[in-house]
Amino acid sequence: MDIVLLIKAAIMGVVEGLTEFLPISSTGHLILAGALLGFDDEKAKVFDIAIQTGAIFAVILVYWQKIRDTVVALPTERQAQRFALNVLIAFFPAVILGLLYGKAIKEHLFTPVVVASMFIIGGFIIIWAERRQQKNPAVTRIHDVESMTAMDALKVGLAQCTAMIPGTSRSGATIIGGMLFGMSRKAATDFSFYLAIPTLIGAGAYSLVKDRALLSWADAPMFGVGLVMSFLSAWLCIRWLLRYIASHSFVGFAYYRIVFGIVVLATAWTGAVNWSG
Repeated sequence: MDIVLLIKAAIMGVVEGLTEFLPISSTGHLILAGALLGFDDEKAKVFDIAIQTGAIFAVILVYWQKIRDTVVALPTERQAQRFALNVLIAFFPAVILGLLYGKAIKEHLFTPVVVASMFIIGGFIIIWAERRQQKNPAVTRIHDVESMTAMDALKVGLAQCTAMIPGTSRSGATIIGGMLFGMSRKAATDFSFYLAIPTLIGAGAYSLVKDRALLSWADAPMFGVGLVMSFLSAWLCIRWLLRYIASHSFVGFAYYRIVFGIVVLATAWTGAVNWSG
C-alpha cells in the first residue's frame, strides 16, 4: 500500500468536499491541487470525478428529511411531483451538453490558466449579482424551491452548463444564476444542493464506466480514502454554509476568487510555480 498516494487521495478528498458546494469551483481547485501534488494523470482525473459521490452523500444526509418526504409523497402530492420534475428539468441540459462537448472541454480547457481566468471572471459576476439584488430587492420573486416553475428550473439548468468550463463552479453557476433569475439566496442555494445529487452521481457513474479500463481493485483504498474525506469535509462545509448565508452574501467568495485567480496567473506566467505539473 502506497502511503504517499493515500495521503494525496486524502488531501484531494478534503479539497473536493470543502469546495464542491461553495461558489469557488471544486474542479478548479482539484486541477490546481493535482498539479501541485503531481496527482494529475488520467486515473487521477477519474478519481476527481468519482469522489464527488462522497460529497453528495453529505448533501443527502443534511437534506434527508426533505428528500424522504418528497419520495414518500411522489405518488399522490402535486407539490412533490412538481419539485422532482423541476430537478430533472434542470439536470438534463448538463447531460446533453456534457455528452456532446465533455471530451473536447477536458482536452482543451482543463488547464490552470483557464481555471484562474474563470475564477476572476466568476468573481466579478458574483459581485454584480449580489449588488443587483441588494439595490433592487423586488427582483427576488422566489423565496423557496417549492415556488419554482418549470421555466425557472430550466434557466438554472442552463446556468449550470456554464460550469462545464473549469474554474466556473457548478454551485456558483446554479446559485448565482438562480439569483439572477429571481430566486432568493437561500432558495438558490437549496436548489443547487438538490440539483447536485443527480448531476454529480451521474457524472461519477459515467466516468467510472467510461474509464473502467484505467482502474483495478488495487485502486480501491485510494478511492475509499478520497470518498470518506470528501464526505466528511463536505458535511461540515454544507452545515457551515447554510448558517453563513442566513446573514452574509457571497461577495467574500467573489474576492477570494479574484485574488486567488490573480495569484495563479502571476505565478504561472513568472514560472514561480509549475501549475502544469
